[in-house]
Amino acid sequence: MDFGLVLQTDPPASAVVELMRRAERNGFGYGWTFDSAVLWQEPFVIYSQILARTERLIVGPMVTNPGTRTWEVTASTFATLNEMYGNRTVCGIGRGDSALRVAGRKPNTLARLGEAIDAIRDLAEGREAVVDGSPMRIPWIEDSRLPVWMAAYGPKALALAGQKADGFILQLADPFLTEWMVKAVRTAAAEAGRDPDAVTICVAAPAYVGDDLAYAREQCRWFGGMVGNHVADLISRYGEHSGAVPESLTAYIKERQGYDYAHHGRSGNPDTAFVPDEIVDRFCLLGPAEAHIEKLERLRALGVDQFAVYAMHDAKERTLDAYGERVIPALTG
Repeated sequence: MDFGLVLQTDPPASAVVELMRRAERNGFGYGWTFDSAVLWQEPFVIYSQILARTERLIVGPMVTNPGTRTWEVTASTFATLNEMYGNRTVCGIGRGDSALRVAGRKPNTLARLGEAIDAIRDLAEGREAVVDGSPMRIPWIEDSRLPVWMAAYGPKALALAGQKADGFILQLADPFLTEWMVKAVRTAAAEAGRDPDAVTICVAAPAYVGDDLAYAREQCRWFGGMVGNHVADLISRYGEHSGAVPESLTAYIKERQGYDYAHHGRSGNPDTAFVPDEIVDRFCLLGPAEAHIEKLERLRALGVDQFAVYAMHDAKERTLDAYGERVIPALTG
């Protein structure tokens, strides 16, 4: 199992770079960041500094979207980093939540997302692609490689991930839901004539190492609110009791009143009081290192290839060091 670190690009950018360096020293192989231009600093500028100051870390957004930047700009940016630092990038992509909504725009359609996955990958690897009806190719790209991993929750999005993406990003760590969603992605891959085992499975969720479980829950409750945004979209699309999505995912947002992106992804978010302790425990990894190891072993048995640690809490360094000392050796040794 691989491990990644997920951060917001809050200023100062130097702190993000140093945490990524610490992650690499502790055995993490991936460095991910949020990508919302209004809420945080521009991640691609910071990726260049992370890559320059690490040796092996692979970097990318969790997640970008087809609407913030034109596809050729996204592809060229990745390819430039690859040329400078040796194919150490990955493109996590989704329909777009915070990046678009805070700018007053709607998330992209799945059809648009599917087109973007193909075009960004092709352009970044030097092939011709069609962008908004116009064929184009970036002529200076030679040996660039860009895996594209798609974030998804609902049935149609899971199917699209299986049909087109090199990897699937699931932003929660509940074993039951993980099993259900991984099966949907791999079934879609097989039906599309692809090798289902070739799709990398990445689970991303907050991990907080510490003995005070109640305190850890409060540090990570924000995550249930963030996931709740996507769950609300699923309910509006499929209905509350359609059977298209497990009720173990949708039932908890009944008391949800709204969401202010000013607190997005932050501990103490006042818009997440509706999230019960049970959801925090199911969606996150909390407690001593042994509890993390036990849950990660269950996830690995379900086919999870990477666990990405959301570290938006007050124990970043302690959690990274505990993973380096205890958790990662237990899952990779």
